[in-house]
Amino acid sequence: MLKTKITDLFGLKYPIFQGGMAWVATAELAAAVSNAGGLGIIGAGNAPASFVKEQIQKARTLTDKPFGVNVMLMSPFVDEVMETVLEERVSMITTGAGNPGKYISRLKERNIKVVPVVPSVALAKRMESIGADAVIAEGTESGGHIGELTTMALVPQVVDAVNIPVIAAGGIGDGRGVAAAFCLGASGVQLGTRFVCSTECTANEKYKQYIVNAKDRDAVVTGRTTGHPVRSLKNHLTREFEKAEQNGASKEELEKLGAGKLRDAVVYGDVLNGSVMAGQISGLINDIKPAKEVIEELFDDAQKIIKNLYGGLE
Repeated sequence: MLKTKITDLFGLKYPIFQGGMAWVATAELAAAVSNAGGLGIIGAGNAPASFVKEQIQKARTLTDKPFGVNVMLMSPFVDEVMETVLEERVSMITTGAGNPGKYISRLKERNIKVVPVVPSVALAKRMESIGADAVIAEGTESGGHIGELTTMALVPQVVDAVNIPVIAAGGIGDGRGVAAAFCLGASGVQLGTRFVCSTECTANEKYKQYIVNAKDRDAVVTGRTTGHPVRSLKNHLTREFEKAEQNGASKEELEKLGAGKLRDAVVYGDVLNGSVMAGQISGLINDIKPAKEVIEELFDDAQKIIKNLYGGLE
């Protein structure tokens, strides 16, 4: 199980990506995941290219293993960020919130692999047609910006629809989730929330503890009326969003309400008024430990589960 199309394609020990979470996925976390045998990813978010370049160069002082950058295609700095990615010749990028098509030929010229995050079969097929090396099929259980389909429903449909490798994401936080992803046909997994609760993650400790203390129904969705729904943990901000949406607030008013709130939570630890983006898997996370331990535990447990499953079938 450890050797898949994903490990071969990206030169990994384990077929696991770390989610490219804005403000959370810094050089420290990306390097720790890569050093542990997975693929660490720096989250560009809406940050300027100078920040992304700084993070790439910092990661190179912390690891000699492959790592990537998540590029948010709706960012006002996307063109400059792409230029930085090209100049720095990172191993790969993941993309979200848009179509990376206009950049792919130049990325391919630099041997930079492109792996878009997709919430549907239609988008997965489109990404394959423009030259994506793999896709991340991300279910609605994930934290941050979400689609509608669940991981359980989405992953096998995407696997059947494309010929490139599929990485499962959304609602995966332990070995059972990893084993399930492989049973659905995925060649790898991507985890975000679980890696927030790693010692190397630079997110404020209050943010991490808020996830550790979360219950199964604490991850809620706001912003559906804007067309860009977001999953985060219940707090004063989510209640304000709910009230505003019920009262018919405009898209502009809602965007203003959420502006800068992720940074407030991640950097400054304001878990009451900030946006504590996290997935439904939060209720399963009850500790904070090194990324290496997280990964080894995930795959040790997953291999035992699959071995027992096939043993039972024999």
